[in-house]
Amino acid sequence: MRILSDKDVKKVLNVQQVIDLVEAVYKSKSDHKTETWPTIFYDFVPGKADMDIKSGYLKKDKVFGHKTVTWFADNEQKNIPTLMGLITVFDAESGQPLGIAEAAFITGIRTGASGAIGAKYLARKESENLLVVGSGNQAIYQIASALYALPNLKVVRIAARDQVKLKSFVDSLPHRLQSEFGMDAGTIIFEAVDCLEHAVSNSDIIITVTSSRTPIIKMEWIKKGTHISCIGADMAGKQEIDSRIVSNASIFLDDKEHCMQVGEIEIPLKQGIITEKNISGEIGDLILGKINGRTDNEQITIFDATGMAILDIYAAKIALQSAEENDLGVEFNN
Repeated sequence: MRILSDKDVKKVLNVQQVIDLVEAVYKSKSDHKTETWPTIFYDFVPGKADMDIKSGYLKKDKVFGHKTVTWFADNEQKNIPTLMGLITVFDAESGQPLGIAEAAFITGIRTGASGAIGAKYLARKESENLLVVGSGNQAIYQIASALYALPNLKVVRIAARDQVKLKSFVDSLPHRLQSEFGMDAGTIIFEAVDCLEHAVSNSDIIITVTSSRTPIIKMEWIKKGTHISCIGADMAGKQEIDSRIVSNASIFLDDKEHCMQVGEIEIPLKQGIITEKNISGEIGDLILGKINGRTDNEQITIFDATGMAILDIYAAKIALQSAEENDLGVEFNN
């Protein structure tokens, strides 16, 4: 059994590789070659500290496992990461534990890949303006993944409540993208948003990565043809966009059952603003061409992604295999 730190994982996984493996898992799910098991959520302090335990099974790859991940907002003042956790991977033929990987980097990069994949398959092909709402732990991964998956991007705007921290984050982006992801973003314009309404109305693609429990983005602000990847709503009660936007959009999901329970569509469903009939389908079916995506340039599209353990497990499996080949991490022999 091998144990990998985030430092080890970063040496064996890159953005393009993770985008490809996330797409592979979405396709396996569409072909009924995965199982996603019930999630356990717990709020220690609503909106400030929570944890979840997600688990699943990849039949084709003969592995199963689980991830426990925590988010404690006040850790920022303690100079320790706000998001931490572990992913455990097991052999599905013997039950033998194959390894454990620290979860922060894998969670970040595979979640970033999900937001970008939603835009890759649903945004207008000529989209040039991206708005990321939220400047926390997840924002850098969303930006890096979007720049890889969407080569036509020219402007990336970032919105957050704390303008001082936001400016610092935006100023650091070119250096961080180079040092952390090996990306030269020299031609990209990065802007800090001071008026969210104006930024929303001038964006082709919006990715939301907040912990909000009240809608941040209003229907009146959205222009025709916008794509929104809703990433932050991953627990009951969270909502980032106006329910009216959802009711006027074509909706695609990573996992229908989980999204209905804890995703962006949870509250609009409970409000009766939408029903299951409003759901166009899952992203894996779209990638494989089983269902249609965007049908015209005025359509508003939404990708609601709550995150699935099978993504973490598969990424950890690949990382463990590469780490073994490169003699990384700590190995324990029975």
